[in-house]
Amino acid sequence: MNSAAMARCATICALFSLLLSGGCTRTYYKAMATFGKEKRDILVSRVKDSKKEQQQAKEQIKTTMESFQALTGFQGGQLEKNYKKLNGEYEKAADTAKKLHDRIESIDQVSSDLFKEWQKEIDGMDNRKLKQQSADMLRQSRLQEAGYIKSMRQTEARMTPVISAFHDQVVFLKHNLNARAIGSLKGTSAKISTDVDVLLTSLDGSMSQADALIQSLNTSGGE
Repeated sequence: MNSAAMARCATICALFSLLLSGGCTRTYYKAMATFGKEKRDILVSRVKDSKKEQQQAKEQIKTTMESFQALTGFQGGQLEKNYKKLNGEYEKAADTAKKLHDRIESIDQVSSDLFKEWQKEIDGMDNRKLKQQSADMLRQSRLQEAGYIKSMRQTEARMTPVISAFHDQVVFLKHNLNARAIGSLKGTSAKISTDVDVLLTSLDGSMSQADALIQSLNTSGGE
């Protein structure tokens, strides 16, 4: 990588860090525009990233549940090793949930900024026909975005009790690292499994909403 490319990469990383740290979003948008990235491009990119993170969340939750189910059937032997494996999977699932939460917030922010700019530009149009067409596209995109955010927040709400249940069981095992503790968990496995199934279905729904929003933004020409 040449020096110019390295400088460009460093600038983009710095700008992204600035936004994540609560820096001036107006400066961020202006700087990204110099790279040909408008708000719509940023939004589409974030929605695509959120879909990837939802898929990762789905796989991690499944893996964590599998580890939990394997542990509840434990009959003796390497209990400490099995506990550590479950704890590791739980920590990954919790981290995935946090990333998904942060992604929802970032999408909601850039969507709001995009729609405000879009409406302002519509207000400045004189051609009534074109103005109405742009307003219709904006309204449709708002509906698509609202549906997606609602779906994402429902998924997050369903994920919270699942992660919490895993947390409580991991802590319980830490405090009761013996075969009796393992046996007492068997009754809770079915309930958590049901919650996980609902969560995975919710994640699938959110990913479908992501596809619809991306398609809407790519075809509406909102900027």
